[in-house]
Amino acid sequence: MTLATEDRLAIAELISLHGHLFDDGRLDELTELFTEDVVYDVSAFGQGELAGVAAVRDAALALGARNPVAHHVTNVVITDDLGDGRARVRSKGLGVMADGRCGSVTYEDVVVRRDGGWRIARRRVEARRVPLNGVTGA
Repeated sequence: MTLATEDRLAIAELISLHGHLFDDGRLDELTELFTEDVVYDVSAFGQGELAGVAAVRDAALALGARNPVAHHVTNVVITDDLGDGRARVRSKGLGVMADGRCGSVTYEDVVVRRDGGWRIARRRVEARRVPLNGVTGA
């Protein structure tokens, strides 16, 4: 089944909301972004899978000043309508640290429609540390 244009717009806005909530420190509003039982996989950063909104919030607070001061999301692609009110989303993220360093990630999300709105039910964050994801001409 193809997602309606309204759903695609709502999902793109949902993905964009991530940076605003975290950068503003509005961690008590994370249920606007995630399902209560979200699985947030940050294994690429040595933190494993965080289970639930409270765990995501606690991890952000524990990181404290080591959090990026700015999260930017771009290249949002809704890749699959999984049916049952679920869709896959892939996007790129840029994190800017307080000292000006930047990093790049790829977000792999499964979003679900609940109570008339879309929420991220599963997010996997993949670090981007080498050009071309390590593909070489050799």
